Amino acid sequence: MAQKRGKKYQDAVKQVEAGKVYAANDAVELVKNIDFAKFDATVEIAFKLNVDTKQADQQLRGALVLPNGTGKETTVIVFAKGDQAKAAEAAGADVVGEQDLVERIQDGWLDFDVAIATPDMMAQVGRLGRVLGPKGLMPNPKTGTVTMNVTKAVSDAKNGQVTYRTDRDGNVAVPVGKVSFDADKLVGNLKAIAETVVRARPASVRGTYVQHVSIASTFGPSVDVDLATLVD
Repeated sequence: MAQKRGKKYQDAVKQVEAGKVYAANDAVELVKNIDFAKFDATVEIAFKLNVDTKQADQQLRGALVLPNGTGKETTVIVFAKGDQAKAAEAAGADVVGEQDLVERIQDGWLDFDVAIATPDMMAQVGRLGRVLGPKGLMPNPKTGTVTMNVTKAVSDAKNGQVTYRTDRDGNVAVPVGKVSFDADKLVGNLKAIAETVVRARPASVRGTYVQHVSIASTFGPSVDVDLATLVD
């Protein structure tokens, strides 16, 4: 049974022209104008890709630092020891630990947004796979969160890094900022992720790679975006 939307949502939908594909600037202005949340809502971009995620080489996964940040305070933890632990603390990591941190998470603590680990810690961190994996928090080399350069990893996480990956249906959804952002800053972030996704096109894909692009705020309706206005 389809969920019945409230009046504010229905009013917002009426302002989106059915079947229209908007230029990026116009789409952003519209999403900002029709947002009705009582908080500073997140704006997200969604791509429908022509990929077969059953094929390993057609699964997209990666990370990038948005040029204008995410507008969100990010809590970062690091699994490291010795000099790497000191470097993580100096870079601004919120919590740094070894086995003690593994045990803390095993006991149920999950009050963080990004987990980073040095390669030598992954044997211990691997035990947390069932806890961190489903939440998208497991350190992974593809997203730069398994690394010896913890200084850069912490800095990136604190300064607007977002991760992206295809779901099983070939969709990619990424937060690009807050409704309160200036329109040009949101457009800049949208272009950064769009160019990244386009560049990541698997060589084995045939036909139209990006089939659909839209943006929306947390509770607002989606607005279709012309990919050509996002990629130079």
